[in-house]
Amino acid sequence: MTTKLVAIDIGGTHARFALAEVADGRVVNLAPESTFKTAEHASLQLALEAFAAEQKEPLPRNAAIAFAGPVHGEVLKLTNNPWIIRPALIPEKLNVDRYTLVNDFGAVAHAVARCDAEHLRHLCGPEQDLPAKGVVSVVGPGTGLGVAYVLRGEGDYHVGETEGGHIDYAALDPIEDAILKTLRNRYRRVSAERVVSGPGLTNIYGALSTLEGRSVAPSDDKTLWTAALEGSDSLAAAALDRFCLSLGAVAGDIALAQGATGVVIGGGLGLRLADHLPRSGFAQRFVAKGRFERMMSDIPVKLITHPQPGLYGAAAAFAQEHRV
Repeated sequence: MTTKLVAIDIGGTHARFALAEVADGRVVNLAPESTFKTAEHASLQLALEAFAAEQKEPLPRNAAIAFAGPVHGEVLKLTNNPWIIRPALIPEKLNVDRYTLVNDFGAVAHAVARCDAEHLRHLCGPEQDLPAKGVVSVVGPGTGLGVAYVLRGEGDYHVGETEGGHIDYAALDPIEDAILKTLRNRYRRVSAERVVSGPGLTNIYGALSTLEGRSVAPSDDKTLWTAALEGSDSLAAAALDRFCLSLGAVAGDIALAQGATGVVIGGGLGLRLADHLPRSGFAQRFVAKGRFERMMSDIPVKLITHPQPGLYGAAAAFAQEHRV
């Protein structure tokens, strides 16, 4: 039997909505998304009403919500979004009978667990499917650095949401020693997220400009990423190379720590790096773990290419929680 629901993915700038259908624990249909700027709506309820006005029939009384922040507590808040969500009031405010609330990167992990192999692009390691059993580490650079895992078992799976992006940043060569030294002058503690994230590229760029003795004009993250990916700024391109090296190293560290036999790169920057990562030093840094290099080289590493991983994963989380 098919269950209909509204899938919702709430970020700092945008909230995305889509109608979905689940059956037998899987997402069998996900309609095209509608995107709303959070600044143009005073609450999730009002944004949902705007989405409902676009539909030709009443919304289902089920909702799956991916939320960019911790999902525990009586009041949920986002860093860059003024909306306040009280889980206890969700049934009343959103007019639903059942709902699932999941962290946004936890939703990506649910998407990894349930999406087809066609949405997992090979990056490095053996060209084979992700293991049917065991741990798959999910690492995603975006506004921050998301880290989760999928534990696969006998026909089912469990998603674990972590704060792995806040492990210490480890410098692995003299240039990264210089990057770390520069960042220590700015931050009390330098986490991996300070380097491997959207804003991390700006941090690397600034540190490299100091190393080169250059004076560079301040640039916003979006402009710098465009220049780096296009190669129109040699210093930005060098920062991107360092970013990819560090992403490979961190992804390898997470895989070691979680005992992974498969790794998936996700996050808002994943798809933007799809063509760059295979040509970078990502793979070499991923396996460069000393005595465990042989083991690391046997781990398949993929990139999730699903166009709506947050919405798809939220719907998958609903299917798992409610056993539909």
